[in-house]
Parts: sequence; structure tokens; C-alpha cells
Amino acid sequence: MRKYLILFLVSLTAFSSYGQTAANDSTSVAQAKEDKNFNFNLMPYMSYNRNLDFMYGVLPLAMYRLNPNDTISPKSLSGVTAVFTTNGSKFVGFFNRWHLAQDNWRIQFYGATGNHISQFYYDYDVTPGFYDYKTKTRLVSVGVQRKVLPALYGGISYTYAHHYTKYEDGVLEDATTDTHSVQYIALWDTRNEVYYPTEGNQIRLKWNSFPQWLGNDIEANKIITEYNQYFPVHDNRDVIAARFSGTFGIGDILFEQQVTIGGNDIRGYSEAKYRGDGLMAVQGEYRYNFAKRMGLVGFAGVATIYGSQNPDFDWDFYPGVGVGYRYQAFKAAKFNIGLDAAVGKDDWGVYFRIGEAF
Repeated sequence: MRKYLILFLVSLTAFSSYGQTAANDSTSVAQAKEDKNFNFNLMPYMSYNRNLDFMYGVLPLAMYRLNPNDTISPKSLSGVTAVFTTNGSKFVGFFNRWHLAQDNWRIQFYGATGNHISQFYYDYDVTPGFYDYKTKTRLVSVGVQRKVLPALYGGISYTYAHHYTKYEDGVLEDATTDTHSVQYIALWDTRNEVYYPTEGNQIRLKWNSFPQWLGNDIEANKIITEYNQYFPVHDNRDVIAARFSGTFGIGDILFEQQVTIGGNDIRGYSEAKYRGDGLMAVQGEYRYNFAKRMGLVGFAGVATIYGSQNPDFDWDFYPGVGVGYRYQAFKAAKFNIGLDAAVGKDDWGVYFRIGEAF
């Protein structure tokens, strides 16, 4: 893990050094670049996961204004990810986040395809332990949100996902699933910035429905709640961020629809051991900006799950704590990429970040 972290930090330092050299050569040129409507950067992707092993790839990112005269809307963001892992997994995806009409409209469109070789922990009618599974996935999603009050958005999205999952030793029956979900969204957003807020809050409520009338074999629902709060400190140089999140599965939740501890809530779990129908988590993060385009973060939190196939995992506490490095990808906007390292309960993980954790 250490050598991968060093390689990643070296690559980010190279980007930083290039930007500083260009600025020294010509202040006017650098200023012109900052004022451009379109900004592009090509970055390496490196990470490590105890489940997927070493992950590597490329990440082209573009930030731009759809309407150059609209200075109220945050810049829109588009990107492509191509990631390969040493355990044989591979993923290709794209994502777009568009802000329109003085940020009265927000549109998201993303898709992905790949082969996911992973594992899960199982101890029902078999020898307790980790069992491998392989999933071929295709996914596409589109969503739109409209501002209905000064800080309130309402929206809807549609997601189609195809999964073919094959389990090791037949521990579970191989399955092909096609799911169609409609998500209804209410968002309260008083953040002063979209990509790197330093004050305000964000409250999100989602109802994710998998109705049979849309073509699902099994009807299910998921309620997702998020509350993020941001506090500026040290004359607005640094930020304290706090978060509560909850995912509540209702009905017959499929294996691919379950949630796993790890990632944003809570970092420090990469074995995919603790998964269930629902998850709740609280965490806090200190964001320390020690240079113009670089920073560090420290974070800690705790999560719990329910609806696990292993009942002993239900309602236990799963803490996580870690640190991370941040690098501002674009001169013209505070949008960070970075790397986090965290430890959890008998587990640990390394995470490549596109934007902040929350």
C-alpha cells in the first residue's frame, strides 16, 4: 500500500509543479487560463482495496459553463473513468453534472459497464467465511432537479441496471437481474459552494422505488437520507464537516441492492464483509488547506447495519478513522481529487476521491 500511495502523491505533485511553473512564466497567461469557460485535466487513478486489490486507470475531467453568460450557476462537470484491478475486475464509466439557468435546473446523467470480481461473508448452512462472486454489470441513469424555493429542489431520476452474478461453489444460486428504479428527490441546499462548501448545509431525502409495473420481478423500496453541515474555521481557510446518513431497505431487497459498509459511510472497510438491507452512519471531517492547491483531511465516524444475511452483524457498531490528501484539480474552481487511508474494525482501506467524501 505504501508504494502505491507514494506513486500517487508523486503524480499529483507533478501536476502541481507544472501549474506553478506555468504561473511563474506568465501571470497573464495563467489568469487567462483561470478565466476560460472550459477547463480540462487528465489525471491518473490509483488506489488499493483489500477486496479488489490494486486499482489503476485514467480520469479525464472537464469543467465548463453551458452558458458562458450564466455566472450564477456553478460550472458543470463531466468525466470518464477507466479502471482496472489486479484481481481481474474492470470498469468503464462516464458521468455528467449540469447546472443550468442560474442553477434553477440540475441534470445528472451517468453510465457504467464492467466485470466486478468481489467477495462477501456468509455463514448460513456453510462453513463461515468469505466467498467470491463475479458480477457483470451495465447501468445507466438520468435525473433532473428543479429549484422550487430559494434553497429547495425537487426532482426525479430513472436508473436501469443489469446484473449477472455467479457465486463461488454454488453457495448462492447464480442470478440474472434487471432492475428499473424511479427515485424521487427532495433537496434543501444552503451551501455556499457546490464542489467545496465551507458553510451552510445540505439535506437530502430520496425515495428509491423498484415497482413491478416498471418491469421488476420483485418490488422493493429504499429510503435514503443525508444531512451534511459545514463550518468555516481559521478565517475561512479550513472547514469542519459533519454528516449523518441512512439507507433503509423496505421489502425484498436483492443482493445487488444491499448496502455495504465502506466508501463514504464509513471509510475503513474494504473486505465487503458487513452488508445488509439498511445502514446508518455519523461522521465528522476536518479539512486543512495548507497550500493554495493542496490540503489534508482527518475523519472519524461510526456505522451500523440491519438486514444482514449474518444476523450477528446486525446493529453492531463499526467505527472508522483515517486521514487523506487533497489536490485541487482545476485552478479556476475549488474541486479536489485525493486519496484517503482509513482503518475500521479488523479492516482497512485506501480510497481514491473525485471530489470530497460529502
